[in-house]
Amino acid sequence: MRKTRGWAVVLGRCMAVMGMLATGPVAAESFKSPDILVLGDSQISFGSGPVFVDFLSDLETRCAPTGRDKRRLRNLDPQNTGVIGVRSSSIHSWMARSGAAKGSICDIDQKWKVNAGTYGVVNKTDNPFKQMGQGRNYQFCTAGKSPFEAMFREGYYDPDLLILSFLGNAARRWADNPDLAVKDAQRLSAHLPKDLPCVFMTTAPAHTNKVANLRERAQTNIKNAFAKTGNRCVFVEGITPDTVAANQSTPRFFRRNDAGKVKDPYHPNERGARHFFDLRGPAICKAVFSALGGTGSGS
Repeated sequence: MRKTRGWAVVLGRCMAVMGMLATGPVAAESFKSPDILVLGDSQISFGSGPVFVDFLSDLETRCAPTGRDKRRLRNLDPQNTGVIGVRSSSIHSWMARSGAAKGSICDIDQKWKVNAGTYGVVNKTDNPFKQMGQGRNYQFCTAGKSPFEAMFREGYYDPDLLILSFLGNAARRWADNPDLAVKDAQRLSAHLPKDLPCVFMTTAPAHTNKVANLRERAQTNIKNAFAKTGNRCVFVEGITPDTVAANQSTPRFFRRNDAGKVKDPYHPNERGARHFFDLRGPAICKAVFSALGGTGSGS
């Protein structure tokens, strides 16, 4: 998502209440990889992080699998779900070995000293806001390596399912240049472990029509890019007629000022995120089981 004042406001309020808590390494803390890992952008920090945890931790109820799909769940523990959303990041941020793109993951926020919202088993503290590169669970910032390469090194993160949730920060990149979308899809395939099941879902629509239109074009191009490069990840469209209509017609799905006007049109709040998951839940379920080698298929 693009940077907005909303990000600073939310972080500021949380920091004021909870203080600058425990962003450094915890030597005594042992690491256990999540079975399900979700990586995304600041939509996770603004509302969808807890919703991802709730949805994925209860896959059997939410998805009602049968037959082979149900047997697939026996191979992973949905309760062992970790969710990480890093401010203005996209998949090319996680694949960059240096420069501003990698900085989106690894640079310390100069004002708030934290740059991510983290949920589930990767963060068992009372403070969801953490700085990537600090703490046992966030060692993704090795010199000369991309965050993905650092994350998936031997002995560290080894999930049974990876879910990527991105769009806004690459919207202009992908909407204006389909070739860059193809390049990102190719590089993603090269960065991920070959045997790691993957779902890629675009994030929820913005409240404003202009932004939603840009992101819909970007979604089309990145979806086509996955198809052209072998569908490394099962694709789920976050922008659909139903989700666009819901988010553009429902101001209470976004943060509002005292007069009731939407002040942050880019990041649905938790209420908006829960409605989004209600609408896209069936497609997410199909994509998860398809990625795991079952009978589902993303849409």
